Amino acid sequence: MADMTESLLIALKLAVVALIFAIGLSSTLADLSYLWRRPALLARSLFAMVVLVPVAALLLVALLPLTDAVKAALLVLAVSAGAPLLPRKLGKVVSNGYVFSLVVTSSLLAIVLVPAWIALVGRRLGVEIELDPFVVAGVLAKSFLLPLAVGFVLRMAIPSWADRIARRLIAVATLVLAVAALALLALQWDVFISLRWQGYAALCAMLTIALVIGHVLGGPEPADRTALAIVCATRHVGIAVLVASAFPGPQTTVLIGAYLLSSAIVTMPYLRWRRMQAAREAALSH
Repeated sequence: MADMTESLLIALKLAVVALIFAIGLSSTLADLSYLWRRPALLARSLFAMVVLVPVAALLLVALLPLTDAVKAALLVLAVSAGAPLLPRKLGKVVSNGYVFSLVVTSSLLAIVLVPAWIALVGRRLGVEIELDPFVVAGVLAKSFLLPLAVGFVLRMAIPSWADRIARRLIAVATLVLAVAALALLALQWDVFISLRWQGYAALCAMLTIALVIGHVLGGPEPADRTALAIVCATRHVGIAVLVASAFPGPQTTVLIGAYLLSSAIVTMPYLRWRRMQAAREAALSH
C-alpha cells in the first residue's frame, strides 16, 4: 500500500507539473507583464492572496473547535500560495495574462513570504518551525518556475503548435490528476475519515472565504474578479507538501486529498456561475 500511495503522489505531482508547463506554453510576453503594467491591481491581488487568505485561516482556527491536525492542515494550505491548479476551462472566462502574471509574481514572492508565514503559524500552534527560503526556492524552481519557463520558451520556438499542444496536455494532465486523486482517496480512505466532516467543512469554508476575497478585490473587470477568486482559492501542492512535512500533525495524503476534494466542491459551482454570467452579458451586448 505504501508503494502504491507513493506512486499516486508522484502521478499527482507530474500532473501538476504538466499543467504548469501548459500554462507557460499558452502564454506570451504580454501576459507576463500584464500585472506589472497595472500596479494598483497587482497590489490588491497580492494583498488578497498572501495576506487576507492566511489571516482568514488564522481566524477560522481561532474561532472553530477543530483538532490540531485540522488546524495545521488549514494553515498549511492557507500559506501555500503560488502556482494554482487551474481548472481546465478557466481560460474561457478570465484573462490569461492576468493569471499568468499573478502566478509568476506570487510564486517568486513565496520564496520569502512562505517561511515568514510558517514561523508565525508555528508559534500559533506551539511548534518551533524554521523553513529555509532556499528550500522553498528549490521547490518552486523544480515544480513551477522550470516547467513554466520551458513551456514559455517552447511557445516562442513553435508558436503555431503551442496552443494545440497546450490544450491536449491540459486534457491529459487533468484526467491523470482526477484519477490519481480518486485512487488515493480509495486507498487511504481510513486516513481521510480521520479529518471528519468538521475538517472538510472548515476547509471548504476557508476556500469559500478565499473566493469571496478574490472576487471582491479583483476590481471592476469581471474577468479579473473571476481570476483572482480562483487563484486565491487554489494552493501550490509542492509548497503544501513541503510545509506539511515540517508539522507533526497532518499527513501528506490527507492534506492533498482533502484539498483536491474541497477545491472541486467550492470552485466548480463558482466557475459555472461566472460562465453563465459571462454568457448572459455577451448575449445582452449583441
